[in-house]
Amino acid sequence: MGRISDSDRARNEDSIRAAMDRLLRGELPPGGKCDLKTLARESGVTRTGFYPKRNRDGSRRPGPYQHLAEEFERRLTVLHAVGTMPDPRAAQVERLKSQVAELKKRLTEQQDQLVELVEFKQLALSQIAAQQLEIERLREALAAQSNIRALPRAQKASAPYGPCS
Repeated sequence: MGRISDSDRARNEDSIRAAMDRLLRGELPPGGKCDLKTLARESGVTRTGFYPKRNRDGSRRPGPYQHLAEEFERRLTVLHAVGTMPDPRAAQVERLKSQVAELKKRLTEQQDQLVELVEFKQLALSQIAAQQLEIERLREALAAQSNIRALPRAQKASAPYGPCS
């Protein structure tokens, strides 16, 4: 692949900047995202120009449009930091992630509450069973002939020894 002229490079950079502005305003093509792949496609340059290259000796050199890719990433990060999402799908993904996190939190709280209620139910049932056993024991003791005597029952809502004055 041959080198491009300075005028072609300037024209490509102008095209990349125009596409960058459109993408960051949220004007995404159908099926596109707010990323370098879509930026390259919209500007008409190859995506490889946005990445560093290797010389024949193995050393690295910047790609011809790498500075524009870094500018794009930097501007996109700033937009995300202020709460603006140029890509509606990315905004939807972020919203759904926060909803999932909230639902997981609520589910954990409900599971903890359920465990507490099950423990309370077990405790209540064991106390009721113990009380029932004690009632049955006392009834058996009362029915058996022993030194326990039943107190006489009070007559219909009257005091046992007459009115208090």
